[in-house]
Amino acid sequence: MKLLRYGPAGAERPGLLDAAGTVRDLSALLGEIDGAALSGEALERLRQVDPARLPPVPAPGRIGPCVAGVGKFVAIGLNYADHAAEAGQPVPSEPIVFFKATSCISGPDDPVPIPRGCGKLDYEVELGVVVGERAQYVDEAAALDHVAGYCVVNDVSARDFQLERGGQWVKGKSHDGFGPLGPWLVTRDEVPDPQNLRLWLEVDGARRQDGTTATMVFGVAHLVSYLSRFMTLHPGDVIATGTPPGVGLGMKPPTFLQPGQTLRLGIDGLGTQTQTVQRA
Repeated sequence: MKLLRYGPAGAERPGLLDAAGTVRDLSALLGEIDGAALSGEALERLRQVDPARLPPVPAPGRIGPCVAGVGKFVAIGLNYADHAAEAGQPVPSEPIVFFKATSCISGPDDPVPIPRGCGKLDYEVELGVVVGERAQYVDEAAALDHVAGYCVVNDVSARDFQLERGGQWVKGKSHDGFGPLGPWLVTRDEVPDPQNLRLWLEVDGARRQDGTTATMVFGVAHLVSYLSRFMTLHPGDVIATGTPPGVGLGMKPPTFLQPGQTLRLGIDGLGTQTQTVQRA
């Protein structure tokens, strides 16, 4: 299934994208696409519903972030060896874990803001993992059983705030609009191998990133298992799994986003995002 949320920010409604590409309203069946709706049992109930019996939404308008009520937005740094190389960093021996504030979450096509005082705005296309079942001390072999589905994430980053202002990365990763999610949450059954997905990003039509999740240093199952040793993962939590090479910081010379530029990014089977860069 492809689940989504549509409507104005703060007033989104739950929806489902049917096989023909029509948005169907799910409001009669659930209040939100959040942790409570993402357990295996809850998703199986939705699978039993004939989409043709759901009201169509001919003009859904804005698409919101594909999951609501995110408790934790966990991110993994330098998880592609070639991205670590372009950043001038060694390949990590263990996952690098940081957080993005949940207040940064936005819709997949919402504008991307340049924060006040930021001169080095950057992009990162990433595979997002949405937790469906509580995970604590989970073995890697069973880790994917705790995943509800996957989505596209743009890990927008203010590199000067991240790298030049001291402290941890979180301050360069958490401005409002720095976490576009969606357009859809694609359930796990439609993604047989999360380590076989192509992901890409363009700036003003020029391809900047073009990679595959096959080259992750630490795969999805490992990340879910690893994180569950240090924190309990709850339904609705989101994990951004790292980005392939091609970010602005790694260009020679480094090339950062400017007002008016357009970002377009996507992952095979998970949809695309389109964002315009603007000043906050």
